[in-house]
Amino acid sequence: MASQKKHYLIDMDGVLVRGRTPVPGADGFLRRLREGGFEHLVLTNNPKYTQTELAARLGGIGLSMEPRRIFTSAMATASFLKTQKSNGKVFVIGESGLTGPLTEAGFVLTDAEPTYVVLGETSSYDIHRITTAIRLIARGARFIATNPDPSGPGDGGIEPACGAMAALIEKATGVSAFFIGKPNPLMMRTALNYLGVHSEHTVMIGDRMQTDIVAGVESGMETILVLSGVTGLEDADRFPYQPSRIATSVAEIEV
Repeated sequence: MASQKKHYLIDMDGVLVRGRTPVPGADGFLRRLREGGFEHLVLTNNPKYTQTELAARLGGIGLSMEPRRIFTSAMATASFLKTQKSNGKVFVIGESGLTGPLTEAGFVLTDAEPTYVVLGETSSYDIHRITTAIRLIARGARFIATNPDPSGPGDGGIEPACGAMAALIEKATGVSAFFIGKPNPLMMRTALNYLGVHSEHTVMIGDRMQTDIVAGVESGMETILVLSGVTGLEDADRFPYQPSRIATSVAEIEV
C-alpha cells in the first residue's frame, strides 16, 4: 500500500522567519509544498495581526503565502469560545487580529457583564482597560488568554507579550488564565480541524521544544525540530520528549 501523503503545520517565528528576515531556504520549502499539493498551515501564537496582515508581512520579505494558510492563537480562541456556553458577551484586550475573529464568531465586545475576559496582545496596553479586566474577573468573568508567551521580539528588543500581562492580572485577581495557544494541544487540534486533516498524517515543524514540539507530541503528530530558531542541538537532548527528526532548517526538509 502507498503511504499516506503528509500534511504540515509550520511554526512561523524561528522556522520561516527570524525577526523581519526570512530563514534561508524558507521560500523554496513553501514552494515545494505548494507545487506538491501538500496541505499546510502556518501557525503563530501572535494574536495581534489578521491572516491578511500576516500574509502581507510575509510577502513583503519574499515569502508568498495565502491568508487562508495562516492560523493564529486568536482564531483558535474564537473557535474555542464558540464551543462554550455563553451569553455571547466578551471583554477584550487586543487588536484587530483578536477582535476580528471574535466578532465574526458572533460575540459582542463589551464591558457590560461579559461572560469572558479575553486577553491578547497590543502595541499599547491601557492601564484603565487592564483595571477593568481585573474588576470583571474579580466579579466572576472567566479569564481566557490567547497565548502564554511572556515576551516577544520588538524593534528595539524584547517586548512584553500576553503571558506577562496575564501574570499581572492573575496576581491581582488570584484567578488563573486558560491559555489557548501553543503548547496547549487545543491549538493544534483546532488547527487540524481548520485544515481538515488528521494528526496521524500530519507533521509539526517548530523551533521550540517546550511549545511546538511538545504540542505536536501531545497531539499525536510526527514532529521536526529545526535549529534555525531558539533551540540548539544540545538543548533539545535535555527534554524527556524528543522530536521525530531534527533538521538544520526547513531548507533541508524533503516533502
